Amino acid sequence: MIRFDLKIELDYAVHSPSDFVFIIQPTHTPYQRVTWETLATEPAVDVQEELHGAPGNRHLRAHAEPGRFRVRYDAIVDLVHHFALPSDLREVPIAELPASVLTYIYPSRYCQSDRMLELARAEFGTMTPGYERVEAIRNWVKDRTKFQIGSSHPGTSALETYQCGQGVCRDFAHLMISICRALNIPARFTTGIDYGADPALGPPDFHCYVEVFLGDRWFLFDPSGISPRMGLIRIGTGRDASEVSFATIFGTVQGSMPRITISADKDKLNGIVRPFRHDYAVSTDSADQDPDEAVAQLAGPGMPAPTAAWTGPQVTDT
Repeated sequence: MIRFDLKIELDYAVHSPSDFVFIIQPTHTPYQRVTWETLATEPAVDVQEELHGAPGNRHLRAHAEPGRFRVRYDAIVDLVHHFALPSDLREVPIAELPASVLTYIYPSRYCQSDRMLELARAEFGTMTPGYERVEAIRNWVKDRTKFQIGSSHPGTSALETYQCGQGVCRDFAHLMISICRALNIPARFTTGIDYGADPALGPPDFHCYVEVFLGDRWFLFDPSGISPRMGLIRIGTGRDASEVSFATIFGTVQGSMPRITISADKDKLNGIVRPFRHDYAVSTDSADQDPDEAVAQLAGPGMPAPTAAWTGPQVTDT
């Protein structure tokens, strides 16, 4: 089991009455449990939480009047993983895909897979379908795209990233998703916080990665390659960044860089380890399958065994 201590601070200068929609809290799933959390705003405002999607994205709604507006979130998050041998994982034919997965083979706003068919077929069409082909796509995106902060903007699409050859984690993810979907491989966009990135890349920030449906579940891929996959905390899940932005603001607001602190505990006696790199396939979403025995590790004293419907501890507003 992995245990993270997470702190997020957001700071805004609000120039006109504004509404905020945040997706900054880790998701509750059978494989991920928020064991403790607090949320505070300054000044104190009413904050409403709503779940949407599967896994459930935790939307926070808040209204702020002109002035300074701060949000502080602290949490302890426990996470377990399903591991598989890459050689055992197959691509699933369209006719066998669960209905809940079909939406992730279609083009979307930032992932124009329909415009990348020829490219995808030329680069990967002759490869044997399976995990290794998806890993080849990940490596191709990583090798041909330069990680460059400030090289893209919120409207940058996968096609533009391919043409310019640079971007940030969001752009890497969109490009990999587009190539996968062009080959009829379901792929989706996931936001989170990552642990274990090279400090030379700068302070911790919100991160984006990719999940691909292989066999009977969703497996993790990080085309930016900046952190171990075991160090990824799930926050939002969607077709692309348009569905899971960490902050959507309606009003005149000036923001600053998020201040994020994350650490990983280590308690060998209780089976708590820090994230590390390895070559196994990794999943934290069993899709329509029953979660495996790994999730039993998350059932601590006095806590129910996590289920997809369990919402965990409640947020408190101060």
